[in-house]
Amino acid sequence: MKHFVERKSIVREIWGKSDTILFIFAASAAEFALNKAVDWLYFTGRLPSDPIGRLFSTVTYARAIVFSTETDALRAIDSMTAIHAQVETKRQAQIPDWAYRDVLSMLIDYSIRSYELLEQKLEPFEKEEIFNTFRNVGKRMKLAGLPDTFTAWQRMRKQQLQQNLKFSVYSEDLFIQYRKHLGWFRFTLLLEAQALMAPEEVRNHLGLRKTSRMNVMISLYKATKVFRADRLLKTLILPPRYRQQIFSLDRPA
Repeated sequence: MKHFVERKSIVREIWGKSDTILFIFAASAAEFALNKAVDWLYFTGRLPSDPIGRLFSTVTYARAIVFSTETDALRAIDSMTAIHAQVETKRQAQIPDWAYRDVLSMLIDYSIRSYELLEQKLEPFEKEEIFNTFRNVGKRMKLAGLPDTFTAWQRMRKQQLQQNLKFSVYSEDLFIQYRKHLGWFRFTLLLEAQALMAPEEVRNHLGLRKTSRMNVMISLYKATKVFRADRLLKTLILPPRYRQQIFSLDRPA
């Protein structure tokens, strides 16, 4: 049975750990808020009413595709495309291809950054695997302007960060909602994770520090994994509402 992502791919290792997924989630939460197409996420009202759940659903959708057979993954991508088409019909406008490309770029970029932060440096061929996985998603969605190589994607990514981000009323409201839904302590952790993970352009727009106090926490977290106490630490810092969902992201090797 053919899978959308090969069983031994680094993509499965990255998306099979709640640790790396949480950092992908944190960084995406920052960039989502700044994207010039974020008004589309406000159109249905789901994002401001439940920003954590909405972002989490995007992450879990991507993860489901990563671990599916090719047939099931293509069906999931088609379903996602159909849902977006319904929103476009209601708004009587079309979501621009560059907005979709930006989301795919977030998943590529933050997959690499999170794994290298928590595990080890990736080899060039592993970065290509990550790029190719999400490029294949874009191809199935029939997106125009997809780059052909990882190197070309790096150039496109730099352009995206320079042209497609701005701090808007939506950005301000989203961060208010993040704090409301997470509480002060977890919101502070989110900001520290974003300062650690986000590209310079994102940090500048949001006024995030260039350094993060989370480096110490990551060292502590890695130590707890040796003694298998990482689950206890995650229980303390994760929102109770999403705790079981996040734990369920861990897949056996």
